[in-house]
Amino acid sequence: MVKPFYSLHLPWLLCCLLTSCVFDDSSPDRSSPTLPYEESTISIPEIRKAAEQGNPDAQNRLGMLYSEGRGVPQDYIQAKQWFDKAAEKGHPGAQVNLGTLYFQGNGAPESEQMALSWFRRAAAQGDALAFAKLGLMYEQGRGVPQDFIQAHMWYNLSAAHGEKRAIERRDALTKQMTPAQVAEAQRLAREWTPKQK
Repeated sequence: MVKPFYSLHLPWLLCCLLTSCVFDDSSPDRSSPTLPYEESTISIPEIRKAAEQGNPDAQNRLGMLYSEGRGVPQDYIQAKQWFDKAAEKGHPGAQVNLGTLYFQGNGAPESEQMALSWFRRAAAQGDALAFAKLGLMYEQGRGVPQDFIQAHMWYNLSAAHGEKRAIERRDALTKQMTPAQVAEAQRLAREWTPKQK
């Protein structure tokens, strides 16, 4: 018996949608030289103080702590508030995290369109995790019409930035595409350039 696509890939899909999982490059906070975020070297009160002073890295990190319930009670509303602050300052990791909250409906109204908007903003800055999440949304037709060419392009961009699971997804998707579709996706990936630095 052949299992439906969604049941075969459900664990991967769930993992992909959680920023602290598969496609996380272990540094969504894009640590700045002035604020290292190794958990062994900085305390939650120090992170909170830096966040309250407006540091977007700290704001994103504090949002992650609330989202994951690490060192603080899990609170998606608090997570969203901190991600909002950092995302509005252009922090790509916070933009991906905020998009994930909208996608899942945690601390924010469930909205594939809002998730897409935030993933696109982070992708415009060249964020590898945002590329992968856009690939997933195009592959599954979540908030956009299903489009394997676009999905392949986004996975390819993510893979080019070292995301191993994006490589796996792109390669699996390739098997469902014609050579012409793959060539078009590869051309689009080669021609894509970030809109922001």
